Formats: sequence, structure tokens, C-alpha cells
Amino acid sequence: MKDIVIKAEVVKRELLFLLAVFVLSFFLNIYAIIVHDGQWSELFSQFHIVVLLTLFFYLLSLLVRFVYLGVKSVWRFFFSKGDKHAA
Repeated sequence: MKDIVIKAEVVKRELLFLLAVFVLSFFLNIYAIIVHDGQWSELFSQFHIVVLLTLFFYLLSLLVRFVYLGVKSVWRFFFSKGDKHAA
């Protein structure tokens, strides 16, 4: 059985993206506290919701990336085939 090797660049990029999504979720929590006049203790007491929101946004971005790659590969399949026959 072959081993799967993930390059360090890819791991670093995904971790930075996950960190950015976490920061976005954290700032959305701060925004919600300000808008709804909540207590600042909710910043820590709702941390589990921030983590769940981070995972949701990350999985949503993965879905968008998979759809993009799928459309890109279908596009490449249909239009690269025509170019090979023309040459």
C-alpha cells in the first residue's frame, strides 16, 4: 500500500486558511455582542460556538473549492478534447 504524502506548503496554507476562518468567526462573535448589547463574558462562554462556526465555514469553503475543481475539470475535459482533434 502506498503512503500519501502531503507537502508542507499545502499543510501550512490550509492551517493559515483555518486560522483566518477562526479569526473571522471570532470577530463575528464580537460583532454579535456589540449589536445585541450582550455581555463581554460571552466572548469566552460562547467559544464552543465560535469553534463550530469556524468548522462550518471551513467545510463550506471546502465544498466551494471542490465544486470549483469539478467545474474546472469538466471544462478542461470538453475543451481540451476539441483542441487535440483539431491539431
